[in-house]
Amino acid sequence: MGAKSSTKAIFSREHASYTRPSREAAEEAVRVLLRWAGEDPAREGLQDTPKRYVKAFGEWFAGYAEDPVDILSRTFEEVEGYDEMVILRNVRFESHCEHHIAPIIGNAHVAYLPNKRVVGISKLARLVDLYSKRMQIQERLTAQIATSLDTVLQPKGVGVVIEASHGCMTTRGVEKTGLTMVTSQMMGAFREDPSTRREFLSAIGNPTSGPHNII
Repeated sequence: MGAKSSTKAIFSREHASYTRPSREAAEEAVRVLLRWAGEDPAREGLQDTPKRYVKAFGEWFAGYAEDPVDILSRTFEEVEGYDEMVILRNVRFESHCEHHIAPIIGNAHVAYLPNKRVVGISKLARLVDLYSKRMQIQERLTAQIATSLDTVLQPKGVGVVIEASHGCMTTRGVEKTGLTMVTSQMMGAFREDPSTRREFLSAIGNPTSGPHNII
């Protein structure tokens, strides 16, 4: 098995196989929820809501159909010896928590230390989108982005920091607004070398407003 095939095998185990219901079954499920909420799915304003909601669901969770290996597999070696940190800051994303399907909205900061190869910078943003467009918790989202970069690119180090607000806290439950959760994942030089970690955190503004102290 080649290196790329071996790497693909790692990510192919992320989700067990299952039988996907039809679009018609999904739309009927929305009608059931509307009735449960006390609405009449047959009234004029709601007649097309199941169709629209299922379409939106497909957009919100499009990440299940994408492969991180395909996104990161095209790299460039002609970098004239560049071996300093590459950072993409403030990658806005919209995800949904797997516990309440409530929005998680925030920004991701992604960095790596190249090991002879670099990847197109847009691919880092696409990687964030891929994992955010799945049912998530923020800690796993952070780890998945970092692990994919480390596994596929095999750089000298990877750093990922995510700052986000959670609809499951702001619109229900404790209903606390203005809170931001901060998570981080440091690998390689970012974990082992304090100066590398400090450089990264300084470049992104050293977020410390969440429950995780990442210094």
